[in-house]
Amino acid sequence: MLKEYHADLHIHTCLSPCASLDLSPRRIVERALEERLDLIAITDHNIARNVPAVMHQAEKFGLKIIPGMEVQSREEIHILTLFPDWPSLSAWQDVVLEHLPQIPNDPEFFGDQPIVDEEGNILEFEERLLINSIDLSLNEIRSQVLQRGGLFIPAHFDKESLSLISQLGFVPFDLEPDALEMGRKTQAALLPDPRDPSAAVPRIVCSDAHQAEDIGRARSVFLLAEPTLGELRLAFQGKEGRKIVSLVLPGSSEGQGG
Repeated sequence: MLKEYHADLHIHTCLSPCASLDLSPRRIVERALEERLDLIAITDHNIARNVPAVMHQAEKFGLKIIPGMEVQSREEIHILTLFPDWPSLSAWQDVVLEHLPQIPNDPEFFGDQPIVDEEGNILEFEERLLINSIDLSLNEIRSQVLQRGGLFIPAHFDKESLSLISQLGFVPFDLEPDALEMGRKTQAALLPDPRDPSAAVPRIVCSDAHQAEDIGRARSVFLLAEPTLGELRLAFQGKEGRKIVSLVLPGSSEGQGG
């Protein structure tokens, strides 16, 4: 039986240097439950070492976690890379870290990068600066993600920086992303201009939460059989009755149909 699932597919933990240190696995799960989310994705910058702790914490409460990462391509474009399970993401993390520049983090300037347990206790710090471009192109990232059964979603693609539009000025016709995430603060129209070649690509909205209070403020509502990556893929493709039902932006209780 199909049912509606509220999803926020772009959430950072305290490991992202630009995120609040309050974003522990426990706090993320608490906030997601407060917002009545059914499905969230954890997507730190160029790393995934806090994902297992969030998954373990969420399992206690029946909250489904999609393991993921927000990767910055050679072109300085942010991409959401979402995977069906932790082993797939872990293998992708190995590739990303191999291509991440060996530049040390400056905590006083960029912020700390703590790896934590479920309660938020610091286990260690990631010493490399995570908010850099990796030495892989947009198309190389797409190929690597698809090989591992993942979803390839340009993040905040219409944003004024670090996006497809800011860096390229358009969505390449041959890129074939699974979906396009719209920036929650851009105020762009939810439904694309039908003259746009990318109009057929499904749109989603997410919180891109860097603070706990932002979790769930923007979300996408899906019609699925269960909260899994495979079901999300079917919804993006509009197959077997799965679909994007609506998009909810900050300040609205109901969004526009997708």
